[in-house]
Amino acid sequence: MHDELVDHLTRSSPLSRGEALRVIQDVLAYFDETTEDYVRRRHRELQAQGLVNSAIFERITADLNYRAVAPPELTLRQVRRIVYG
Repeated sequence: MHDELVDHLTRSSPLSRGEALRVIQDVLAYFDETTEDYVRRRHRELQAQGLVNSAIFERITADLNYRAVAPPELTLRQVRRIVYG
């Protein structure tokens, strides 16, 4: 899985194949949060830092514009519609 990316990382960095695969898996796991899970997690983190909800909500809203979050699950029919219109 992700062989092209693993090959790219091993060519462009000092990572071994196994290390590159682990890095890719870690990054994918990090970004494999739904929007809802991300919002809940960030709210807890920012609240623990002492921020109030009004500041937290503004920050999360701004951060979501730059955050890659897990896409919604698609049915086979939805995938077909993407491909064929």
